[in-house]
Amino acid sequence: MLRRGCSLVVILGLICAAAAALFGSSWWGSANLEKDTPFLVASGSSLTAVANKLEEQGIINSADGFLTHARFLASKDPIQAGEFMLPAGASPANILDIFQHGEVIRRFVTIPEGMPSIMVYERLMGEKLLTGKIDVPAEGSVLPESYDFERGESRADVLKRMQQAMTETVRELWAKRSKNTVAKTPQEAVTLASIVEKETGVPKERRMVAGLYSNRIRQGMMLQADPTIIYPITKGKPLGRRIRQSEIAAVNDYNTYSMVGLPRGPITNPGRASIAAVLNPAQTQALYMVADGSGGHVFANTLEEHNRNVAKWFELRRQRGEM
Repeated sequence: MLRRGCSLVVILGLICAAAAALFGSSWWGSANLEKDTPFLVASGSSLTAVANKLEEQGIINSADGFLTHARFLASKDPIQAGEFMLPAGASPANILDIFQHGEVIRRFVTIPEGMPSIMVYERLMGEKLLTGKIDVPAEGSVLPESYDFERGESRADVLKRMQQAMTETVRELWAKRSKNTVAKTPQEAVTLASIVEKETGVPKERRMVAGLYSNRIRQGMMLQADPTIIYPITKGKPLGRRIRQSEIAAVNDYNTYSMVGLPRGPITNPGRASIAAVLNPAQTQALYMVADGSGGHVFANTLEEHNRNVAKWFELRRQRGEM
């Protein structure tokens, strides 16, 4: 009887071991992933919803089985929202661990400083991982920056974050403005900053250019900023040719060669540094500037001095064969 009882215990033990091995094999064995596969866990998703989605996509055989294994064999840590890369050959156990502790794939769309809204629109519409349609945003309403987004996120939501970032940045910088700024409103600050953004790509010049244009506004001089001629023609895109005399003389709400003061609104989306420069411009007597041939500008306080600088610039261009 004793031997028979021991044998029964051994048999039962073997059966339990076999059952445990079978139970675990489907958890730690490979899922149906022949290649690295992106998978999106939507914000607010439950583990049940994720398991059902895994089954629908054929990554696992059974959502119920996945949930049962997870209940007894896995960590109780919550799953994260976001996009994950599931590696080829991963087991259901690996997949759940990735959702709980893995790195979320971060995707970015970058808006460079000085990108006009028509090109912001084109960039967002050209991002195939985003969804939905948007209108061209108001000029000057988008803060140039890199923004992360999720696969399948709406373009409208991404654009909303870009515009909210600009609103918050302008609010912050406006509160810190100096007494030297000529901007009477935050909108005027963004408009003038958009001109500064287009006029110089040299970071150390921004406050100087802002100071020069501030002086012109105080003295009632025309700003005479070439980018304001181009904006009504191309909406801020590169002109691709030299400006014509007829365009310089054109009368509209933007051309600062035919009007005194600021244009009706921004001519691009200025970055934080250009807005800050306008709200705290350099204290200078400069009223004129001309390119120096190396990407920057030479500044002058008087027209006579400026004419000499222009002559030097023309001579340099002749030496380069540009004239």
